[in-house]
Amino acid sequence: MAGRTGQEYNQRKGRKGAYWEDRYHATAVESGDHLARCMVYIDTNIVRAGVVNHPSKWLYSGYNEIQSPRRKNILINYDKLRNLFGASSYEQLRRSHEGWVNEYLEDGKKDREEEWTDSIAVGNRPFVEKVKELLGFRAKGRKVIKGKERYQVREAPTHYNVLSGVENENIGLINTYFWDVNL
Repeated sequence: MAGRTGQEYNQRKGRKGAYWEDRYHATAVESGDHLARCMVYIDTNIVRAGVVNHPSKWLYSGYNEIQSPRRKNILINYDKLRNLFGASSYEQLRRSHEGWVNEYLEDGKKDREEEWTDSIAVGNRPFVEKVKELLGFRAKGRKVIKGKERYQVREAPTHYNVLSGVENENIGLINTYFWDVNL
């Protein structure tokens, strides 16, 4: 799906190149303060992109999912989320989350933060060392480093053009297969 989505987007926008510049990876995040900061960072991605000035103005944001819990088609396990933060009630979590986001935005322009975008794990030192241990041989060459406020297991950056030697080449229709949905 990602390949076809990228091709369609590029065709619509008249652009070339990979839809996502870097390959995707998940980040293990320790609960509590680390999780709160990560959620605020994710909630404000749309603000950093310049689309809106507050995540509440983006209909599809996680911010709105937390601030106005759904009764149908629920995406978040609200009780589990409350427990991960150690909040005594969901209302306390909701108010805290709103305050964290507003405080973050009051500081002005926010840049991309490598600890959230380039790390395999973020948290206190024992947490990230445990994640590295659990990764086993896949953690070879990855280091536990001290960031501004947290420790991280960092993945060495690899861009698509390193593997292919090509930068922003047109994906084209060579690898496209159009499904006949009326089969």
